[in-house]
Amino acid sequence: MLNQIPNPAIDRGLETDISIRIGCRIEYFVPVETHAYFMMRPRRFPTQRLERQLLSFDPGLHSTEDLDSHGSLLDRIELKPGVNTIGYDAIVSVPAIPERLPTDEPLVALDRLPGPVLRYTLPSRYCDSDKLMAFAAEHFGSCQPGGPTVRAICDWLHRNIEYRAGSVTSQLTASDIIPMGYGVCRDFAHCAVALCRCFNIPARYVSGILPDIGVIPEPTSMDFHAFFEVFLGGEWITMDARFNTARIGRVKIAAGLDAVDGAFATIYGSATLNSLQVWAYQIDPDEVSIGDPVDLTKRLCGRTEVLRPTRKIQR
Repeated sequence: MLNQIPNPAIDRGLETDISIRIGCRIEYFVPVETHAYFMMRPRRFPTQRLERQLLSFDPGLHSTEDLDSHGSLLDRIELKPGVNTIGYDAIVSVPAIPERLPTDEPLVALDRLPGPVLRYTLPSRYCDSDKLMAFAAEHFGSCQPGGPTVRAICDWLHRNIEYRAGSVTSQLTASDIIPMGYGVCRDFAHCAVALCRCFNIPARYVSGILPDIGVIPEPTSMDFHAFFEVFLGGEWITMDARFNTARIGRVKIAAGLDAVDGAFATIYGSATLNSLQVWAYQIDPDEVSIGDPVDLTKRLCGRTEVLRPTRKIQR
């Protein structure tokens, strides 16, 4: 049974889980046998529980599970000549409350950063912070270090970078996007990460899926989404300069230095993408299961109201 909650900012003490169905269907044509790996499956975290999943590689492709150097889960396969279809369908439980945004969390001194975190302060292929040092100092140098600096960066990007679906190529870096003034979600993430790194704030690019819970859907079709995380006060905190507001139901799939580490597909050879379908919507798990046809008439999201189960999480 579901109750309708008129305000998504519900009491955190009454936290409950909601169920999100996520998945994709991807079709590639390759002329010869080609090695590839895919990052479509979310790992289990305290804030996201993978309840059920179904993974398929056709025609009869053999896959091997692996982890990359950032801890992201990937599936390695050999694509066969011709048409190859990759399918994934899962149900993930997530909190029914908006995610926490940083406020005044302190910047962790470099000499106190954990070794694995330190690399996220350095420039990378698409997050070329070394080219943005003067810009960052001019626009954000007067901000209080830590959380206030991150919030100011996100506010500026949200106001000054226009989101244009399909408007840019995948070769543009953060220093290219800022003077252009427009881009897609990966560009918002790259710019935010690069600007945070200008102030020695560890920041990493994150890929995942963001359903339309508590919001009216945009007219564009569902796709994978890019956002970022910052290391403040000793923990990783999720941020999203594209929407610049706390959201419900975000599912994290992969993380890394930039989009090179977060691509849903990496193919070592020539390949043609024939089709890509992505879905992410809130469901009643008693009514919808993995493997069912994708039927958006059964989704519980896509409105300003938020629906959640009546029972509390059993801790």
